[in-house]
Amino acid sequence: MVSTQVLLVDEYDRPTGQMEKLRAHREGRLHRAVTVYIFNPHGELLLQRRAEDKYHCGGLWSNTCCSHPLPHEQTSAAAHRRLFEEMGMDATLTAVFNLQYRLPMPNQLIEHEYGHVFFGVSRRMPVINPLEAMGWRYASLTDIADEAVRTPENFTPWFRLTMSVIPRYYLAYRQLRQAG
Repeated sequence: MVSTQVLLVDEYDRPTGQMEKLRAHREGRLHRAVTVYIFNPHGELLLQRRAEDKYHCGGLWSNTCCSHPLPHEQTSAAAHRRLFEEMGMDATLTAVFNLQYRLPMPNQLIEHEYGHVFFGVSRRMPVINPLEAMGWRYASLTDIADEAVRTPENFTPWFRLTMSVIPRYYLAYRQLRQAG
């Protein structure tokens, strides 16, 4: 894994410093993150199955992509960059909401993130980067929610946490797109 710096932030997303990514996850330090949810025109969400050798949650299903902005990178630029790097896609992205969470990971790491969540719509099929993802699929929000209840161990902890609010935000996002 390449050593990457993340931007440490306070509870209001104000920068407080930088730290090596793995160290920030070991120490559970609050840092900025981006999360992308791509929907197709039918309202189905593009899920990513994380590559087996990811440093945590390998092989689990999750949102389209997620990562960390570089210390001097805008969140929207990071979201676009990672969507292309992980899924080989580009789309118009809209910042929809922010959230903060602290979740223990299976291998003694802690995801303590101030997340900027982006939505987008695309007709394109992904071309996944095998270093990042080992699979993908589109599914309805209802089917994903049902599956996450039946087999929560198949999904990343942060995806399970945010999935409860995604349908509400997606409805508002879709209404804004139709109105605008």
